[in-house]
Amino acid sequence: MFLPSLMLLPVLMAGVVSGCEQKTLTILALGDSLTAGYGLAADEAFPVQLETQLRMRGYRVRLVNAGVSGDTTEDGLRRLESSLRCSPDLVIVELGANDALQMLDPRQAKTNLIMILSRLQSAGIPVILAGMKAPPYLGAAYVASFDPIFPQLAEEFEVPLYPFFLAGVAGKPELNLADGIHPTAAGIRLIVTNILPQVEQELKRLNPE
Repeated sequence: MFLPSLMLLPVLMAGVVSGCEQKTLTILALGDSLTAGYGLAADEAFPVQLETQLRMRGYRVRLVNAGVSGDTTEDGLRRLESSLRCSPDLVIVELGANDALQMLDPRQAKTNLIMILSRLQSAGIPVILAGMKAPPYLGAAYVASFDPIFPQLAEEFEVPLYPFFLAGVAGKPELNLADGIHPTAAGIRLIVTNILPQVEQELKRLNPE
């Protein structure tokens, strides 16, 4: 299940935390409007809410919001190097929704994600890959080509997969803005709750103590 309309959105970047704290782990959230927090207050965006929950659990982390509304996997790849200037200890990759909504070739989306994952792997940076699903109205053939990209790459690169970033949120009016596309603050809160165990698992691997 996915969102039924196509919208190319303006750029929205939200810096989450400035400065650096000794022994604080940096998590880079590389994504599109779903990461950026389109239509939300700055403190309601996914990276901010995730950082808040992790800090409440005692983790010393800072989240860097590298979400840009309207970005495709190609756009994410293009700005990967500049995004890595924050020297992240962990990267959450959330890209692909706009590729599907624009009906871009799934093979190219897969290639772009391969290049992103390869670059991160070569740098020794752990990754959580957030999966995306194509809208059913695009047809069974497109869905069959697009949806398997994420589990295939997670297996190939041996990285943890969060199967569907919008799980439990997509298609629920009460958890989406009036445009029917973007999660409300409550929708983001649910996403954070759902992905939190995987993020915690990776942080424990990075800092067993």
